Amino acid sequence: MSTLIKNRAIAADTWQPIAAAEDLHNQPLPEGDLLFPPALWQARKNEIISRYKRIGLWLEPDADLAELADDLHYFMVIAIHFPRFADGRGYSLARLLRERHHYEGEIRAVGDVLHDQLFLMQRVGFDAWALKEGKDAEKALNAFATFKAPYQSAVDEPLPLFRRRNA
Repeated sequence: MSTLIKNRAIAADTWQPIAAAEDLHNQPLPEGDLLFPPALWQARKNEIISRYKRIGLWLEPDADLAELADDLHYFMVIAIHFPRFADGRGYSLARLLRERHHYEGEIRAVGDVLHDQLFLMQRVGFDAWALKEGKDAEKALNAFATFKAPYQSAVDEPLPLFRRRNA
């Protein structure tokens, strides 16, 4: 299991992803805090809503948020998978979730997540990170102190630096 950083602290992770295998569409669902892939969510939405108090969503970087927009309020956690650290599509998904869809729950980066990405991921709306296996969480926490005052506006700071200085 990977190490979780949530709200700039090391935290226990109770959420588990469910495989997107086709056979799960007809199998009993497991217990616990689960991250459902969109296809399974769409196929068994009513059952999932009636059975689980805490529901999570697992998104691949090519996910279409328009298909899920009306359901986002059901999810406590949305995990965005980074198959490779150089794949930046997850940054766009997080920003769209926060700014366009006004999602206020936890957005978690999972997969090939490295400590030098945390600061920038936070800027676009991530507030939890499941680090790549074998990475040092204590060292990763230092990534949040990389920059003192970012110039650009983003999800975490809507005003650019020049506007903040003149305010």
